[in-house]
Amino acid sequence: MDGDSDQPGGPAVSLTDLGRYVVEEWAEEYREGHLSRRELLRRIGVFAGGAALAAPILSMLGVAASPDELAAAAASPAPPLAAQTPIVAPDDPAIHAAMTTYPSGNVSVIAYLVQPAGKPTAPGVIVIHENRGLLAHHMDVARRVAKLGYVALAPDLASPIGGTAKYQDLAQVSTFLGQTPPEQLVAMLDAGVRHLGSLPGVRRDRLGAMGFCFGGGLTWRLAMENGDLAAIVPFYGANPPSLDGVARIRGAVLAFYGALDARVDAGIPAMRAALQQAHVTFEMVVEPNAGHAFFNDTGPAYNRAAAADAWSKTAAWFAKYLGA
Repeated sequence: MDGDSDQPGGPAVSLTDLGRYVVEEWAEEYREGHLSRRELLRRIGVFAGGAALAAPILSMLGVAASPDELAAAAASPAPPLAAQTPIVAPDDPAIHAAMTTYPSGNVSVIAYLVQPAGKPTAPGVIVIHENRGLLAHHMDVARRVAKLGYVALAPDLASPIGGTAKYQDLAQVSTFLGQTPPEQLVAMLDAGVRHLGSLPGVRRDRLGAMGFCFGGGLTWRLAMENGDLAAIVPFYGANPPSLDGVARIRGAVLAFYGALDARVDAGIPAMRAALQQAHVTFEMVVEPNAGHAFFNDTGPAYNRAAAADAWSKTAAWFAKYLGA
């Protein structure tokens, strides 16, 4: 959203569509019981630049709060990160994993690079994180991709502010991502595709991308900008404001949604129609009894059955269109 405002007479609220996506996701987590009221108010205060500036955004979200409640929330600490037991260990002998960097304009983008061991050539896959930045979960996904036989690169889109690992309060990372012009985020990802394709042993003609939540939406945008992607797998990614770019998608798309994710699922009919009109090869999978972020095994919305089914289908899709 650009230039939206709250109730008449109130101060203006100006958000990019991705910024609105971030705060609406927080509100959705709150309504579903996955986020406490105090944490929602604290995050909105961070996003707004102070508790006193949070009221217009809360009004837009349909949440009322007194100045005292906002001040108390702002003074509360950020919650700790959820513990994770990785599916693929960082020291798994079947892979080589390390942090790396690559250039994107004047930014040195931090990224997690994972390569399958003992494989001189392999296709490559970009892994795009959620709105809290590059976390252990996304690194684990990259390792899982490498175990399938692909070189995986997971960029940290918070690199311009020092990278996700620099922050204890991930609301600060989400705020940066939500307030950065979307085209700048896509530019970092596009540079990541070029970097991945330039690595020794990576098949430049067999590159793919996958992303989750916020990163799922960016996966759509990246596919519209980069015709080198042969396979595109967005997980519950919201549609961009314009679907004109769908005509530029050259790869085969496998899009996942959760049946209970009404906010994102509302965009399915328009995206399906655009893909059909552009003659893009695609499938859409709506996982039953699953909500938003069903794939993230560190989050409260994790659905084991839906995640397993989606991973199996993703592996088959990559095998078909990238050919590990």
